Amino acid sequence: MSVEALPAALDNLMQLVDGKSAVVGFGESLAMALHARIDGLRAFPAMTGVGVDNPSTQHALWCWLHGIDRGELLNRSQAIEAALAPALRLVQMNETFRHLTGHDLTGYEDGTENPHDEAAVAAALLGEGAEGLVGGSFAAIQQWQHDLKGFRALPSHETDNIMGRRLSDNEELDDAPISAHVKRTAQESFAPEAFVVRRSMPWIEGDRAGLMFLAFGFSLDAFEAQLRRMSGLEDGITDGLYRISRPITGGYYWCPPLKGGHLDLRALRMG
Repeated sequence: MSVEALPAALDNLMQLVDGKSAVVGFGESLAMALHARIDGLRAFPAMTGVGVDNPSTQHALWCWLHGIDRGELLNRSQAIEAALAPALRLVQMNETFRHLTGHDLTGYEDGTENPHDEAAVAAALLGEGAEGLVGGSFAAIQQWQHDLKGFRALPSHETDNIMGRRLSDNEELDDAPISAHVKRTAQESFAPEAFVVRRSMPWIEGDRAGLMFLAFGFSLDAFEAQLRRMSGLEDGITDGLYRISRPITGGYYWCPPLKGGHLDLRALRMG
């Protein structure tokens, strides 16, 4: 990172990001390089649980591009990469996609318990605070790599018990084990309740595949509470999901609000 070149690079970035077709998240190290502090922003914790590991691969900046034309997405990503040079260099790029009507590669529907409408806004966006922070969001990102061959070798009742839902109709199982993913992450079962808005997408790279997990919240606490329980740090019971998948990355980012169709970077002392 070239700190001296950051202001000009971020000015360039602001011209390419609209908050809809492109979303940007700032890591704690980048905020610190700008001598700014975003309340609630921190680095992703490397979390070791009961027989499971959640690595931290925290970066300074994260960009999420939306589109349906792969060529257009490539051109836009290269334009952003050029706009950020020489302040920042690209260290990781992943291409994700929509599978069926919003399913994971295991075939199970993803994000069933997402809040909607006003509840989604309340869960994902900061509703009060200082100017430049209200309307912003925190993003938690983990790339999960699936063992799809191992998963498909399991009988259907066992995979249903891992997820806590029936593959056939997406109905939650009343008698699912306590290790089932839906029970480990039931958002209303935490104190305080741990609601987030998920926008996860599948990925494939060669013979590897999985889910790019993305959750937005008005703070990072809800996601972290869920991850701690999934990892067995709350009661010693790990999420069944770890049987067929494992996280290989982890990052926390602050997504600034928009003002006049552009990023509002006043909280970074750039407005």
